[in-house]
Amino acid sequence: MENYLDFITKKLKNNLSVKTIKLIDNSHLHVGHRFYEKSKYHLKLEIDSDELKKMTRVEAQKLVMKILDEDMKHKIHALEILIK
Repeated sequence: MENYLDFITKKLKNNLSVKTIKLIDNSHLHVGHRFYEKSKYHLKLEIDSDELKKMTRVEAQKLVMKILDEDMKHKIHALEILIK
C-alpha cells in the first residue's frame, strides 16, 4: 500500500493545478493532547498553486478541504494550509 502522505499529495495534484506540494506530518507534536488519536494525522500543507492564488484565502482553503473531505472525516484530525 502506498504511503498515506503520497496518497494525499496525488489526490491534490489530480484535482488542482499545482507547481509544488510539501506535506508535513506533525502528528508527533500533538501526542498527549486531549483529543489526540494515533490513527489520525496532524498535517501541514505547503502548496504553490496559481489556481489557489487567484482565490481568496477562504475560498482556496475551502476548495482544498472539499478535495480532502473524506480524509478529513476519517484520517486527518488537523490540516494547516499555507498557500505560496
